[in-house]
Amino acid sequence: MQPTTRLLAQGSMRYRKLRLTTKDVNKGFYKGTGTGNVGEHTKHGGFSINWKKVRTYVCPSLEGFKLTPFVTKNVKPVHGQYEDKLGPKSPRLYLERWKAENGLD
Repeated sequence: MQPTTRLLAQGSMRYRKLRLTTKDVNKGFYKGTGTGNVGEHTKHGGFSINWKKVRTYVCPSLEGFKLTPFVTKNVKPVHGQYEDKLGPKSPRLYLERWKAENGLD
């Protein structure tokens, strides 16, 4: 099997620098997701976390930081006023809104 002519046009060394896929190598190549291992499975089907392996990120002090966020800090969160206990998850409110926007069948 030969690589495509486009890959050959840039030289054979260029093809070797491309990321490996499962189609490029023989069986036994497992790509994985790059997430890493943070614990182990127990014999009873649970999962125990090894806290020494968990990634922690330390945010530096942002005092005097000149960049601003995309959303201004002046925006106030808006919470809906619902008659139903379920709030926005209410099936009745969903159907009422659907009928108002789409009309009756």
